[in-house]
Amino acid sequence: MTPLEIDDVRVVAGAATLVDGVSLRVGPGEVVGLLGPNGSGKSSLLRTVYRVNRPVTGTVRVDGADVRDRPARWVAQRVGVVLQDVPVDFPLTVREVVAMGRSPHKRPLAADDPLDDALVDAALELLDLERLARRRFGTLSGGERQRVLVARALVGRPALLVMDEPTNHLDVRHQLDLLELVRELGLPALVALHDLNLAARYCDRLCLLDGGRAVATGTPAEVLTPERIGAVYGVTATVLEHPTAACPLVVLSP
Repeated sequence: MTPLEIDDVRVVAGAATLVDGVSLRVGPGEVVGLLGPNGSGKSSLLRTVYRVNRPVTGTVRVDGADVRDRPARWVAQRVGVVLQDVPVDFPLTVREVVAMGRSPHKRPLAADDPLDDALVDAALELLDLERLARRRFGTLSGGERQRVLVARALVGRPALLVMDEPTNHLDVRHQLDLLELVRELGLPALVALHDLNLAARYCDRLCLLDGGRAVATGTPAEVLTPERIGAVYGVTATVLEHPTAACPLVVLSP
């Protein structure tokens, strides 16, 4: 079964078309990167996957089921979501925020059980957050908060990860650590990224969006050509062979 199937999805808001006929697959264990300039439709497409946006045409299927035919709780149990920004003005600790990822799997107001506690402990350790467990979420740096949100997504043991700019606010070391972790988890993932070189190195396939349309889908080498980068981003690109990894290396200039 294909973890994620997006078929001819079109999303509109008023007179604006945000996503225009996009089709995409994410296979078992596959990391697919969404690329494109600001306003190209990346976040709008992701919101359609986790059932916030309703497409006017097309379907999104998770594990073979149309997400619009399933309750929001069903989708939340299967799709782990990491957003770019979340409110920080609430008095929860890091551990409490991570534990929120267990909510779709529990009855309303149910107390945490030993399984919940064990999964939260494991997620805190995995994201190197143990020393911050008792800190208030709002007192953390942007990078620390982002790692907490990843832990919250993972603690629900999702079948699919959806990540919107997960490397935002992270320093270089934690950017690499996070994307290495996504690879090592073996979970299918759809990840919106700005950094072309991170996408080339850590994604199996890429989907390049422009104006809400998918202008190219394929391997990093197939998608990241100088001509296509220039047309979509309006910059001059030189694409080289990476000296240490089996992926393209993109050098940009105005």
